[in-house]
Amino acid sequence: MEIDARKMKILQAIVRNYLETGEPVGSRTISKYTDLNLSSATIRNEMADLEELGYILQPHTSAGRIPSDKGYRLYVDTMMAEKEQEVNEMKELLLEKEEKMDAMLKRVAKVLANDTNYAAMISAPAVQGNKVKFIQLSRVDKHQLIAVIMVEGNIIKNNIIHVNDYLDDETILKLNIMLNSSLGGLSISEINLAMIARLKQQAGVHEDIISDVIDAVADAIKGNDEDLEIYTSGAKNIFRYPELADNQKASEIIDAFEEKQMLSSLVKETLTNSESRGIQVYIGEESPVSTIKDCSVVTATYELGEGMRGTIGIIGPKRMDYEKVVDSLKGLMHQLDNLYDKNE
Repeated sequence: MEIDARKMKILQAIVRNYLETGEPVGSRTISKYTDLNLSSATIRNEMADLEELGYILQPHTSAGRIPSDKGYRLYVDTMMAEKEQEVNEMKELLLEKEEKMDAMLKRVAKVLANDTNYAAMISAPAVQGNKVKFIQLSRVDKHQLIAVIMVEGNIIKNNIIHVNDYLDDETILKLNIMLNSSLGGLSISEINLAMIARLKQQAGVHEDIISDVIDAVADAIKGNDEDLEIYTSGAKNIFRYPELADNQKASEIIDAFEEKQMLSSLVKETLTNSESRGIQVYIGEESPVSTIKDCSVVTATYELGEGMRGTIGIIGPKRMDYEKVVDSLKGLMHQLDNLYDKNE
């Protein structure tokens, strides 16, 4: 027999509370633990129904309830279905267009924070040593061109270039051939002054366009820390742990999450570490972020192909469940790696 949504929420609250405390759970606890806004009397009636259905037990007269084996089984099956749905949602998001990447990363951070009960972060993938793959100049109107620049990782940047005179299709085609044959496959460090001078000479009266394209290429390739996107979730989980709930400590940790630039040093160290493809654990003072020195931080690096790499991190108390955290990060890291490889 299936139970309705309200009974399911109450059962889930009983199981979760019992797992945390090991004590029988009463109706008053459930009224505070859920968002159902039900009276204790209503919850008692629902708990009586759950008991009659065999999902919970009352170990002692006048005591609270504990889950039965049947209740645990329904909780686990429901949880697994929810987790599978979350994974499928992440897969669907990952397969969306590139502009949907931020939504997927926010979702990943939220799922990770919920799964571990710690704070979670994930940085957007950045390309290390990226190179030009393709340049396409197209006409917008008489006085504007659009330069579409694709670099490693299939990252695309669009730049508007203003021109004084109308360029016909043949001229635009010649400029495209010249730019791609000269710059294709090169990193910004390989594009030297002599090469730029030669391109300008070949372009003749259109040398200003070459200058603008080179600037656009540099902008597309550059690794700017200020542009690093970091998504966070679960900062409030910090208050679950008494040793971190002190006003000053908690404030510093929350600030680190709100001022996400502070986390960029953690991301940079993870990505540049020679062992960055593995799991890294920072305990207390070892953390690159001084404001979270009272925490432990566990990080991993995921890769989306063509050198696109980002950092996943979990921040929690020094007494965190390291085994669970490492398993969660490894699973998520490999999932991101494999999903991208399969859908290139």
